[in-house]
Order: sequence, then C-alpha cells, then structure tokens
Amino acid sequence: MTLANYCIIVAGLLPIVCAGIAKSKGFGKRRRDGGFDNHNPRAWLANLSGWQARANAAQANSFEALPLFIAGVLVAQQMQAPQGRVDALALAFVAARLAFIALYLADKASLRSLAWTIGVGCSVALFFSAS
Repeated sequence: MTLANYCIIVAGLLPIVCAGIAKSKGFGKRRRDGGFDNHNPRAWLANLSGWQARANAAQANSFEALPLFIAGVLVAQQMQAPQGRVDALALAFVAARLAFIALYLADKASLRSLAWTIGVGCSVALFFSAS
C-alpha cells in the first residue's frame, strides 16, 4: 500500500474526528442536561454554537472534500504518475485539511479559506500529476 493510500484512510477519518470534537462537550451528560442526543443527533448538532458549531461545519466540509481527493489519488495511480509526486500531493492535502480544521476551530476565516484552497489545489493537481 502506498503512502497516498494511507492518506485516503486518514482523510476519511478526519470528518469523524471533527464530529467527536463537535460532540465532546455533550459527552457524559444526560440528554435533559444538554448532553449529546443520540436519538436526534442532527437537531442537537444544529443547536451548537461557537467552536462546537465550527467543528460540526468542519466535519461537513471534510466529507465534501473526500470524493475529489480520493478520485485524484486513484486516477493518478491508474495513470501511473510518479508515486513520489502522488504521495507528496496526498500528504500536502492531508496537511492542508488538518490546518483547515485547526483554523476553523480557531475562527480564522481567511487563513481557513487559504488552507481549503490549497487542499482543493492538491486534489486537482493529482489528476494532472502523470503529465
């Protein structure tokens, strides 16, 4: 398995990490005391604010970023792009997504948008990495 394939796994786990961060203040509390409501999780998440709401938004965006990235890695490998280039772009994507999540939580909107743009750029570059 290549480093880029491991990056697909990591990228696939990032939304789950974001969800855990969003829900973290509700763990260990009863529902009636504002704890996480597993019977109606989307409504509970919709009522979050501050960093928890941003973590939930980062979760959604992380899921949205996955298809293009996964397709990019698979297409690059199918087209026999140099594996070192594919691995580097995949690592850069994961690094950009980690920065995106951290900047989202810290409410740094402009820097977050820059990290998002870098991540999308890496995903698109994967499609052209064989040339």
